[in-house]
Amino acid sequence: MVYVTRKTHFSASHRLYNPTFSDDKNEAIFDKCNNPNGHGHNYTLEVTVRGIPDPHTGYVIDLKLLREILEDEIIDKVDHKHLNYDVDFLQGIIPTAENIAIVFWGIIERNLPIGELHSVKLFESDANFVEYFGEPVTIPRYDLKTKGKEIPV
Repeated sequence: MVYVTRKTHFSASHRLYNPTFSDDKNEAIFDKCNNPNGHGHNYTLEVTVRGIPDPHTGYVIDLKLLREILEDEIIDKVDHKHLNYDVDFLQGIIPTAENIAIVFWGIIERNLPIGELHSVKLFESDANFVEYFGEPVTIPRYDLKTKGKEIPV
């Protein structure tokens, strides 16, 4: 098995806030990340695809194709956006790095025509990152119009 990784970047803001919590509980859990106006990060996204290289091309996946998938399906939709409000596929999800990585996995996996998605690694900073390998996880999505009623993802 050969592993191929593409790295890309985006800048975005978000607010960590659970609408079912009181203001005090949100402040206690999320601290500065609960700023009502949000705060930003310069994210780095690393996506690894695995497979057997094609005997005619030597590619597991053409990196131009992987770049296009990442740009079209993710980066163009999240770069310089507020993740809580501007990104349809994150609506109602608490945009932690963990949850973002899980959502990105689903988007990449369903758009990947060749190879097998191995990992999604998302850096919020040089010191903080998450890595997701596709294990089944249920992410709550909250209906913000009803002040936090959980709805299925």
